[in-house]
Amino acid sequence: MALGKYSRVEGRKSSNCCSTISVVVFVAFCLVGIWVFMSSTVPVQDQEELASDDALNDVMKRQVVSNKDPKQFEDSSDGESQTSKESQEETPRSVEVESSNDSDEKTDESERSESEEVREENGEETKQISEADQENVEQTQEKESDSHENTEENKAKGDNEALELLEETKVEKGGWSTQAVESQNEKRLQHDSVTSNSQNGGSWKLCNVTAGPDYIPCLDNWEAIRNLPSTKHYEHRERHCPDEPPTCLVRLPEGYKRPVEWPTSRDKIWYNNVPHIKLAKVKGHQNWVKASGEFLTFPGGGTQFKNGALYYIDFIQNTLPDIAWGKRSRVILDVGCGVASFGGYLFERDVLAISLAPKDEHEAQVQFALERGIPAISAVMGTKRLPFPGAVFDIVHCARCRVPWHIEGGKLLLELDRVLRPGGYFVWSATPVYQSLPEDVDIWKAMSKLTKSMCWDLVEVNRDKLNEVAAAIFRKPTSNECYSNRPENEPPLCSDSDDPNAAWNVPIEACMHKVPEDASERGSHWPAQWPSRLEKPPYWLKSQVGVYGKAAPEDFAADYKRWKKVVSESYLEGMGISWSSVRNVMDMKAVYGGFAAALKDLKLWVMNVVPIDSPDTLPIIYERGLMGIYHDWCESFSTYPRTYDLLHADHLFSLVKKRCGLRGVIAEVDRILRPEGKLIVRDDVETINEVESMAKSLKWNIRLVFSNDKEGLLCVQKTLWRPKQTQTIFSAIA
Repeated sequence: MALGKYSRVEGRKSSNCCSTISVVVFVAFCLVGIWVFMSSTVPVQDQEELASDDALNDVMKRQVVSNKDPKQFEDSSDGESQTSKESQEETPRSVEVESSNDSDEKTDESERSESEEVREENGEETKQISEADQENVEQTQEKESDSHENTEENKAKGDNEALELLEETKVEKGGWSTQAVESQNEKRLQHDSVTSNSQNGGSWKLCNVTAGPDYIPCLDNWEAIRNLPSTKHYEHRERHCPDEPPTCLVRLPEGYKRPVEWPTSRDKIWYNNVPHIKLAKVKGHQNWVKASGEFLTFPGGGTQFKNGALYYIDFIQNTLPDIAWGKRSRVILDVGCGVASFGGYLFERDVLAISLAPKDEHEAQVQFALERGIPAISAVMGTKRLPFPGAVFDIVHCARCRVPWHIEGGKLLLELDRVLRPGGYFVWSATPVYQSLPEDVDIWKAMSKLTKSMCWDLVEVNRDKLNEVAAAIFRKPTSNECYSNRPENEPPLCSDSDDPNAAWNVPIEACMHKVPEDASERGSHWPAQWPSRLEKPPYWLKSQVGVYGKAAPEDFAADYKRWKKVVSESYLEGMGISWSSVRNVMDMKAVYGGFAAALKDLKLWVMNVVPIDSPDTLPIIYERGLMGIYHDWCESFSTYPRTYDLLHADHLFSLVKKRCGLRGVIAEVDRILRPEGKLIVRDDVETINEVESMAKSLKWNIRLVFSNDKEGLLCVQKTLWRPKQTQTIFSAIA
């Protein structure tokens, strides 16, 4: 320090002051001048020390290790962590979470206070270091350097293990086209309109929109809705995305709380999280939803099953034992789902149900479903195909779903025929099945004629005496014989050039696709029973090349093996995630569904998203008994805000940012992720650094970072932070 140096100079000078008084006076005069000069420089010296301590504390905070010392991504076999950005270029970088307990998060204010205290302590300790102490430190550093050299072999081994998990085999199209190619009417690719400064964080603002905390950009585009030429086909309930994805943040509902965990959430949720009681008033007598103090409760009923969903589920099974819930029937589509109690209780039968309903006057029905922990999307059967491939659902269910199946040549029912497997069932329990009102009778006659012309067999009609309803069960044919023997080609068969898997912004056509007749084609055989169908490559994966360049069955097996290793050795142990609190999960760029398959033993569900510009492997995911959807990540997803606990993005952001920029995508991630929810990103180092920078600007907690000179892994946690400034989205003002 400056003062210490001055005292040593004074000591040396004093030994030479005994000769003459004049020399003493001269030296004293010089020392006074030096003292004045040095005292003026001390504050600057202190500031430099504090700045150095700030940098040190920043590194310290990022290197805090959990007391339980969990394995983190197999990146710490030698116990070392590299966090300096300068060292990234040469050695892997690893940062572990502060604690595996999610509830022990520190606020920004407490972190700043703690950091200031550490800086003060470090400053005092530094001033007290003696010359002997400094020599000891230098000797210790030399020993550590020697020790570091002796452990290079072990370190390299640990790094290689981590790199094995990080390694990303080059993705090719293989034997599959992309959804962008299949769908001729795909939106044109949006250009990157975001500057490099905004890409790396910058200021955020709250969205000022009519929908408030329930904002869904592609469904609340009032500017587009007002300009629609017609709404008779529910065009106003379909997706109309803004020209540029919003980059503002959706505000939280007042009094928002951490969601109730599954399975309790199936029966009750916090009222403040979804403060809508219209359905409780309108449908309360049908046991949809009830207001109960600070909770909204769900007795498990519905319009057609007022006495409970489980009883209704068993009623369907008893009506047709071949349904075989959880064995033959694994993945179903529930159209017009209400609050999705039917899908919620099917989990007890090992069945996945995608619940589908529009954002309409039935306020927040899909939002209720997702808050409860039940798979659901906001969608309507209007003028465009549903975002699913052809022939993937084992069952399609409609309990008084208010869809006019019989009109316009049965166009909407023919869309169900497209997504239903050959041999799959359509379960319809609506008033035309059992009521004798003139309108219901006419609809039943029209439906009977239509389904017969579609070659659907009416397998059973059974009345539920307890609920005073009835269900009709139809079966799609497994051959083309009936189609050929029809007296009239009405509805017509689709042309051979019509791709039943093309589903992104493709108009619905009133035609039927032929059933595959070749035994090697998908749809010619029913999948193996659950759960064996999860692990076996589909029978129709033969000679085509897989997305990683191997033969498709080998690709499938290698992908599943890889994800089981990553999930078991990294995700479940090394990230400090309390998986018991994770319910709604999304894989933002699924390939074969290996990530979801590796989580099969946990009490959660995974929405597998296949981007439209990725290989179209979504049929494989359904064949495994998993569920998924097509999507373009340059647009918003059809879900309410705060509806997913965990998002997983495997080499997605590096692709998306080339088309539409990262800022809008990260804003969408923030929109659909629940506060305290996690985002896991695997990507190239450049993209990892960009996402980390944006996460920091959003005040998110950085839980884990690992990177080498090419690939990286990032885990971040969203917080409750919201900016104070607002940005008006004029297209979203009603």
